[in-house]
Amino acid sequence: MSDSVGRVLGTEDATPLSFWVGVGPEAYAQLDDVLTTEREVPGVGTVRISGVVTAVRSRHEGAQFDSDVFDIAGGLLPAQVQEAAEVTVTRVEPEVFVPPTPGAAVERATGEERDRALYFDGMERQVPLGFSRDGQPVFLNADFLDGTRGAHVSISGISGVATKTSFATWLLYSLLHSGAIGAEAANTKALIFNVKGEDLLLLDHDNTRIDDEIRETYRRLGMAPGAFKSVEVLAPPREGTNNGVPDVACRSTGVDAFYWTLAEFCSGGLLPFVFADADDDRQQYTMVVHQVAARLRKEARPKDNGSVALDGQLLTTYRDLVDMICERLSDDATRVEWAGSAIGLGTVNAFIRRLIASGRDIGRLIRGDLPPRGGVIASEAQVTVVDLHNLPDRAQRFVVGVVLRGEFERKEKAGTARPLQFVVLDELNKYAPREGTSPIKDILLDIAERGRSLGVILIGAQQTASEVERRIASNSAVRVVGRLDSAEATRPEYGFLTQAQRQRVLMAKPGTMFVGQPELPVPLVVNFPFPAWATRPAEAGSAPASSARSVTAKVDPFDLATAGDDDDDDIPF
Repeated sequence: MSDSVGRVLGTEDATPLSFWVGVGPEAYAQLDDVLTTEREVPGVGTVRISGVVTAVRSRHEGAQFDSDVFDIAGGLLPAQVQEAAEVTVTRVEPEVFVPPTPGAAVERATGEERDRALYFDGMERQVPLGFSRDGQPVFLNADFLDGTRGAHVSISGISGVATKTSFATWLLYSLLHSGAIGAEAANTKALIFNVKGEDLLLLDHDNTRIDDEIRETYRRLGMAPGAFKSVEVLAPPREGTNNGVPDVACRSTGVDAFYWTLAEFCSGGLLPFVFADADDDRQQYTMVVHQVAARLRKEARPKDNGSVALDGQLLTTYRDLVDMICERLSDDATRVEWAGSAIGLGTVNAFIRRLIASGRDIGRLIRGDLPPRGGVIASEAQVTVVDLHNLPDRAQRFVVGVVLRGEFERKEKAGTARPLQFVVLDELNKYAPREGTSPIKDILLDIAERGRSLGVILIGAQQTASEVERRIASNSAVRVVGRLDSAEATRPEYGFLTQAQRQRVLMAKPGTMFVGQPELPVPLVVNFPFPAWATRPAEAGSAPASSARSVTAKVDPFDLATAGDDDDDDIPF
């Protein structure tokens, strides 16, 4: 121990879990400092009590009235300024839970003392998170990230200010490049859904704004700055084209188009994902969807270029398929066969209206004019970005649901948790809301509850954790919070924050995150480095050779075997 701060106060209660420190006249204590003190316990010896400063106050001692401050400042009344800091205990060694003794010396923990106080000494695999307010590195235990003792990450904060996606991509970069998971990093995959702008489509381009100071921050965390080295981007086909050229503006290489053939749509039972809206959870409506999906799976016959033959007709577009389904459901002779005998005409008509409306949103994703790829598509890239930002909401839900189902089923069939598969999904409150049901929500619940054993790790981001399905949030071992609004900060989902931290998140700057992990009773405040990869076209340097492939190639992601939102304001600094 070194750097004396003060002594344990005797005018405030000291407990085994928290105590107050009177700060010495030549010292200071700020929020998030790590302090430590000792106490001699008979029969035990020296007990070291360490903790984090969670509140600091300053006041005049000797003043009786508020107006005394003016007389004291003018030298007319005797008084002195006294600062005090509240310390929330994080570690007691040995574990004899006694309060510190009033008057005991308190010092700022540095080096090995700080590592012990924050449990960094027991983290065999440290994932660098960034720096604390005192400029020292902060780490995350990889055991709670890769499924060894826990899994999944929940990131909350205001859109455009909380830098949620920037932190998610930084966390992936740190995990893959810090050596925390050793040789396993080479086989670890990441799937990122890009929902806002084209910023995440440039992960493999160096950031031209990186300077020597930023490079030094990466070196201090044990990493070299740079872009992700192995990235593939999947984008939807351009509207109105029949050659499958991806709809991307910011890059011309390393991009493939994704789509599903009509044959895969029918045989894979993908129709429920067309109706993947949590508000449409009525029982009768769901029965029609599944009845029609079963009929398509049984009756449709694949033909050339992904088209299908159904009831003697050749269907080459999604509109053809929609028209046939509507005809069968509108015909009294075939309605029972396609919808079931217990379904009323009103429910059937509601289904038809929504199916017809889906044509303009999903039509370019379901194709009968492009050849099927066949089998499981195994990308060689470590990070796969699925671009959704050009798609309407219904199409976004469809893609997220189908891709996640295919990936989860692939991992189930593999029967092993390795290699790890990380999934980064923003707007989690849209795909897994607290109320209602949907096919996507069911998949995300499955990932949250069983993904750890299968090696599927969810990194979910949302503006409001209070609107996300509780079981998903409760299964997240790591909880991260950026800036929040005042109403959201009072929700019970943020109960892991201290009272002072709930106030601080209201004014947190971009790049500052509050990170809670199971081993520490107090969330740590982290400033993470500026991204070394391009976050907008204006920052983009050259891409690695591994990404220099033509945009004309086409990929069918029905069974994506691998895969890996950010707007311009979602940048740490």
